[in-house]
Amino acid sequence: MDPDYQRQVFSPSPGSLNTHEVPAWFEDAKFGIFMHWTLSSVPAFAPRGKDIHQLFREDYWNMQPQSPYSEWYQNSLKFPWSPAAKHHREVWNDCPYSDFQPLWEAALEDWDPDAWAATFAAAGAKYFVLVTKHHDGYCLWPSEVTNPHRADWFSKRDVVGELATAMRKHGLRFGLYYSGGIDWTFHPAPLRTVAEFLGAIPAGDYPEYAEAQARELIERYQPDVLWNDIAWPTRPERLWQLFADYYAAVPEGVVNDRWATPNFATRLVQWKPVRWVLDWLIERSMRTSKDTLHPPPTPHSDFRTPEYATFDSIKKKKWESVRGIDQSFGYNRMSLPEDHMTAGELLWGIVDIASKNGNLLLNVGPRGEDATIPPLQMERLQWLTVFFAQNGEAIYGTRPWSRAAGKTTAGTELRFTARDDRVFVFLKQPAAGAHTLAGLGADAGANARLVGGGEISLTVTDAGITIEIPAARAGEEAVAVEFRGLRDNATEEEMGEST
Repeated sequence: MDPDYQRQVFSPSPGSLNTHEVPAWFEDAKFGIFMHWTLSSVPAFAPRGKDIHQLFREDYWNMQPQSPYSEWYQNSLKFPWSPAAKHHREVWNDCPYSDFQPLWEAALEDWDPDAWAATFAAAGAKYFVLVTKHHDGYCLWPSEVTNPHRADWFSKRDVVGELATAMRKHGLRFGLYYSGGIDWTFHPAPLRTVAEFLGAIPAGDYPEYAEAQARELIERYQPDVLWNDIAWPTRPERLWQLFADYYAAVPEGVVNDRWATPNFATRLVQWKPVRWVLDWLIERSMRTSKDTLHPPPTPHSDFRTPEYATFDSIKKKKWESVRGIDQSFGYNRMSLPEDHMTAGELLWGIVDIASKNGNLLLNVGPRGEDATIPPLQMERLQWLTVFFAQNGEAIYGTRPWSRAAGKTTAGTELRFTARDDRVFVFLKQPAAGAHTLAGLGADAGANARLVGGGEISLTVTDAGITIEIPAARAGEEAVAVEFRGLRDNATEEEMGEST
């Protein structure tokens, strides 16, 4: 624990909880690893072609049956015409989804959590968030909370505990994801649309079950991140108490923004006509919306979580962009190399997110049949190893500058981060030679150096600041330059919404 972090006592109310300060470790981290490793990683199938945003806009009513998220395999099977159902008949002879449990657990015999932790640490990750229970309800720890609808629906090996030990040994903070809003062992109806999602939050004995499991996870593993998905099934006052107790147990812990609790609207969508009207309205708005997967604000959270999306400007509230390396979170054996992030998308994406007060939580989806990380995902982790070794000081521990973005006079993209009296300027794939950074000035005695390199010349002109990029660094996805004495001369109009 950071000795400078002030331990607070919170009462179970949003007013008190919202005084919780985001700890420095989370502000500083910038990059974490997410992991979806569910029973669905054994069949590991989802159709290619359209990402989740395209489906929202172009085929809303069939979005979930055609989901590119392989971890939604069990739900897709409930639609006989879906690509997943066809695959399941042809490859798995329509076996029950539960048949994947022994296959997944058998792969644990050769699993090495320490090797994974070492790989993620080398790739520059500062924290790790594990999916402990996804929508299929299967738990990756031997829970003592009894599932009244499916006995022994958990791993006999404590995957959560072993990963917690391994990650912390290698210096990573350890967080836990829990699917609070969806559990198909309690509510098995097929889900096709957003309104059906809202109507599928289990009631009855599920709220008590979910809260008991969340408390069990907190007590056993002291997670640094408590990451819920979809919604939360209890009444609001019980959730506020859970948060207050969590902060008491883990003072430097953080909670995300996906904790919407049942209300009048969620009760209304239990009615099919209401669901149809709501879906019709959503489908119309999705045709032109660019804000597809930004969860709505909740009364309390430490950070926001846009999915396969980022923000266009600096946000005062901390945020975390969450996405897979390809179009799925869980491993999808159908994915081709072109479905995976390019070096530019990944490396410049981290720079862009950091410049706007965000973190990147990048998902790794291991294979279910042998508990290994697929080669195309490992390749990208190796890119990150090289990138952070050279550029880490311009990303870790930084904060947004007066603006996030800019351009050179020739149109090369720029991003800005800052720490203390230093400003770091990233150039995107710069050519060798002179670059004039538009809208920037310098105080007397200002100087510059290449991060990962040496001193470079700095010339102040009427158009901005001119620097020289050496041929040895030309064409890199992101070249960072550290400035001291840099001044922002951009007008409010030029800066737009960047602040």
